[in-house]
Amino acid sequence: MEKDTHLDLYRQMVLIRRVEERAAELYQQGKIGGFLHLYIGQEAVSTGLVAARKPQDRIITAYRDHGVALNVGIPATQVLAELLGKATGISKGKGGSMHMADVERNFWGGHAIVGAHLPIAAGMALADRYSGSDGVTICMFGDGATNIGFFHEALNLSKVWNLPVLWVCENNRYGMGTAVKRASAVDEIRQKANGYGIPNAEVDGMNVMAVQQAAAEALGKIRTGEGPFLLEALTYRFRGHSMGDPERYREASEVKKWQENDPIGIYRAYLTDEGIAVGEELDAIENRVEEEVQTAVQFAESSPDPAPEELFTDVYVE
Repeated sequence: MEKDTHLDLYRQMVLIRRVEERAAELYQQGKIGGFLHLYIGQEAVSTGLVAARKPQDRIITAYRDHGVALNVGIPATQVLAELLGKATGISKGKGGSMHMADVERNFWGGHAIVGAHLPIAAGMALADRYSGSDGVTICMFGDGATNIGFFHEALNLSKVWNLPVLWVCENNRYGMGTAVKRASAVDEIRQKANGYGIPNAEVDGMNVMAVQQAAAEALGKIRTGEGPFLLEALTYRFRGHSMGDPERYREASEVKKWQENDPIGIYRAYLTDEGIAVGEELDAIENRVEEEVQTAVQFAESSPDPAPEELFTDVYVE
């Protein structure tokens, strides 16, 4: 990997963190309505996945979608404008936090209903197979979704039809406020793929290079016709499930322990230890990101609300 690519991955992770931090502030100020699910702590997962994909590879995820949106290249201006429900948002202010999408970038959206996007992913993979494309559908979901019928139905058919899907479980240890071991018969989520004969692997979701390498390897196998693969990324969200989460289900000491395993800090140490970059270069990136996010917030706050007639547009495909 070239140095510029390494530095861009670092920039992406810092950008996600800063956008999410500002989003939390805007929510507390009453400028963001509805639900807000932050990606803080999980930045290495989406960054590594998107770094491994090819342009023809689709990506679809659940409601914690801001990180993926930024990784695929949606500007921070459009992400924050969408969070504020403004007409300049990536979904014209009508999708909000959980429904960002950009088909031109092959990002097929965040989806609010737990697990409901998994069958959609299988359908997109089926479409690619019919059209003769060598694209792979990357479908991200949380550990809680693996207890939903959609998960089992989608995985079963993906194997029956040998579909080109990379199933990615972001195991952040909790489904809302319930620990994995309290809701799932197995706490090693990837074992669930065995029941459908789907090969699987586990990866450190706090290490962006590990995610990128594991995803690239899995995508390569799928692209050659080996069928679906499930990758379980072990990660952790530093904030609550959503902004309204009182976080009474986990100890502060647990969160602190995971924060010491911060994905941005891990990558920064890797870049400096390997002689890829020096601290001053990384500091400069962080400063530029701060300016970018500040500009994006100003853009979003000054953008107009959607016009009332927008209620009747984009309902059907024209």
